[in-house]
Amino acid sequence: MTSVPSSSPSRVPAMTDVAALAGVSHQTVSRVLNNHPNVSERTRLRVQAAITELGYRPNSAAKALVTGRSQTIGVVAQSSTLFGPASLLAAFNVAAAQAGFAVSVASIRELDRGSFRDAVERHLDTRVAGIVVIAPVETASAAIEAVADDVPLVMVDGDPALPRPLVTVDQEEGARLATQHLLDHGHATVWHVSGPGEWFDGRGRVRGWQRTLEAAGAQVPPLLPALDWSAASGYQAGLVLSRMPEVTAVFAANDHLAVGVLRALHERGRRVPDEISLVGFDDVPEAGYFIPPLTTIRPDFDAVARASLRLVLDRIEQGSLPPHHVSIPPVLVTRDSVRDLRA
Repeated sequence: MTSVPSSSPSRVPAMTDVAALAGVSHQTVSRVLNNHPNVSERTRLRVQAAITELGYRPNSAAKALVTGRSQTIGVVAQSSTLFGPASLLAAFNVAAAQAGFAVSVASIRELDRGSFRDAVERHLDTRVAGIVVIAPVETASAAIEAVADDVPLVMVDGDPALPRPLVTVDQEEGARLATQHLLDHGHATVWHVSGPGEWFDGRGRVRGWQRTLEAAGAQVPPLLPALDWSAASGYQAGLVLSRMPEVTAVFAANDHLAVGVLRALHERGRRVPDEISLVGFDDVPEAGYFIPPLTTIRPDFDAVARASLRLVLDRIEQGSLPPHHVSIPPVLVTRDSVRDLRA
């Protein structure tokens, strides 16, 4: 390491002091602090040793002065208690904090173009370092398209047709896992209670369900679309299913819809899983305590958060990048709501 001039005992070490002591640029120190992958292990160790020797503690104001940018990531998200978006936002807060960034959330009540546009503009006015937009519906697409290409912006669960970086759960793979699990347990076909049609997540789950049935040579039953993601909508679909003796297997597009289906079937005397097997999506914390415990698909929200943070940091550090789509595979969690008809 190179030497750094001694300072007054009262002076707080700055990032430039760390850079001088480690013999690197302040940009390299910033990359180490932000866990950027484009730093050699040898350099990382030198910087960390200098940080320890000086007792340096990063702070967002100092970083902004050195790097010329804020240490805050702006997030645009719906003001919602839905399990998926809420879990994703919580995971992103944790990932950003670990990377030394604060998170500023612009919550919107309605998922419409104007609300998305206004929220993005508020973030731009406060000069955030980058923006992550949780954009699960098609109405957000026009607002995102209007953002200048040089703004570091990453979509989560957004429109795959837009030329923007995108991170999403692999919805089709999740639906494939759910549908194939039911087929593998001897069911001739699988009925689907879908999410709202304007949600990209719901569309992906419909595609995965339909393609899996077609690949297996199974009949594709009529879709049962829900008005929203609630248990009440699932209950209404469950009442319809309860009157259909040919139904033996159901894939619900989320666990809230599944619990509504469960309630309706119970009220109408259709037993799960003895008469009808049921699979959900999301693995909400209560899923293992339903009666019966629910087989479901578990998305990796932590992985989605880390990937979206990495993409936005890459855009910040490197400027414009070609559109890059990251799809995070979910896993099947098996419980007691599926009966094996082969037994």
